[in-house]
Amino acid sequence: MWMMSNLKLQETVPFAVMVAMEGCTIILTIWAKSVMTNYGMSPFVFVVYTHSLSSLFLLLSSFLFRCCSSRGDSTQQSVFTWALFVRCFPLGFTGITVSQNLGFLGLSYSSPILVCAMGLMIPSFSFLLSISLRRAKLDWRSSSFQAKVSGTLITIIGAIVVELYKGEYIRKSSVSSSYWYINQLQLRVEKLGLIFSSEKEHWVVGGLLLAASTLSVSVWNIIQMGTMKLYPQVEVMEVVTFYSLLGTIQSAMLSLFLERNPSAWKLKLNGELLLIVLTAIFGGLVRSRVQHWCMNIKGPYYVPLFKPFGIVFATIFGVSLSANSLCYGSVMGAVITGMGYFIIIWGQIREDEKHDQDHCVDENLESSSERKVPLLQEENV
Repeated sequence: MWMMSNLKLQETVPFAVMVAMEGCTIILTIWAKSVMTNYGMSPFVFVVYTHSLSSLFLLLSSFLFRCCSSRGDSTQQSVFTWALFVRCFPLGFTGITVSQNLGFLGLSYSSPILVCAMGLMIPSFSFLLSISLRRAKLDWRSSSFQAKVSGTLITIIGAIVVELYKGEYIRKSSVSSSYWYINQLQLRVEKLGLIFSSEKEHWVVGGLLLAASTLSVSVWNIIQMGTMKLYPQVEVMEVVTFYSLLGTIQSAMLSLFLERNPSAWKLKLNGELLLIVLTAIFGGLVRSRVQHWCMNIKGPYYVPLFKPFGIVFATIFGVSLSANSLCYGSVMGAVITGMGYFIIIWGQIREDEKHDQDHCVDENLESSSERKVPLLQEENV
């Protein structure tokens, strides 16, 4: 009985934690959208302040972790080498400077649900990049390759729908509930000015910026995978700290050209400072640590499976807690994009399973040949 309850707990806790992570991400995204729209906070300033604080938290935590782990190992060497700097510089450029600045600029022009939909295109862009860079083979007979192709097409169709088609309103901005407590809640939310969506004429611009941000994240994924293969002995969080610091410096230099208004750097005591602190803590420390913990327990594909939950939360919050309207076209396009996302993930899982099976077969054949013909090998030597 105790074993059964322990197994249920092992299944329930990671699930609940990942769902909560996606919900917190959407809440912070809607909050950032509202602050940018209501108080005119610059997205470039927001990125610099957020990642400066996040890099500080990461640097302190990495330093403490390294000090604790190196007490019994006097031979441990520093990882901050010139070669690692060369690898981490493009990581910071693609993962923070380009993706974050374009992402929050696109959010200021669009909606959190469009952010969710475009974020689901990361596997599609990664697949297209792997094909163009000849990192993946064109095997049309493989079911995994077919799944990736069909999932990519479905994802692109969904992104086009959410980008160009609005449809009827699910909820208009005016409060129309007949229940008094819901009516009062929505009135209070609207007084707070929680903005969910921008005007229609800015929607396409925001979508294009978010698509470019997603493409940058896909490039970052490829560089990150190559970096961890070259430096398997380096802790993941140390690499994250290094490229986060470099990306913050790059973003600060970029913002000097893009945001020349000195008053934009002055934080107001109206929620901007609290939003920056919470976003830095959540994005820099909490989310990365929790995702790393879940992947160690449940495998590498457990965390990506929860990304479409953002669409559910964005729809719920957009209908109930935002001061703007939400349209059927946006939700429908996001759902289509999520379907394509799951198909691509399924194809990647099938491909990895086949690769592991082939690797096991090769190892068995190699060990079998070594046992059968040891004398022939000795004669060749």
